[in-house]
Amino acid sequence: VQLQASGGGLVQAGGSLRLSCAASGRAFSSYTMGWFRQAPEKEREFVAAISRGGGSTYYADSVKGRSTISRDNAKNTVYLQMISLKPEDTAVYYCAAKEYGLVTSYDFGYWGQGTQVTVSS
Repeated sequence: VQLQASGGGLVQAGGSLRLSCAASGRAFSSYTMGWFRQAPEKEREFVAAISRGGGSTYYADSVKGRSTISRDNAKNTVYLQMISLKPEDTAVYYCAAKEYGLVTSYDFGYWGQGTQVTVSS
């Protein structure tokens, strides 16, 4: 599966953004999808994940309550809606996919290029 993330940008603290990740290749609905982020000089960290059918979601504590992951299997796209953004949310955001494993595990095998999110204070 090939993944293409988009939707990043510059936003003021308290603002919102919706990231999108379009997938191509093998059946999108057979993949659990996730979002990760990497801030400068920090390790990549998990943000959110969603099960194949969309019925189960999982969030990092740092974004819980401020982010919503969703998917449209008809459009082969996964989304990450973020509200009440903070400067510490500044990072490159990556979408990822995996064929097996729990939605709560971080063992994603397919990665897209990132999209930059910058939150100004």
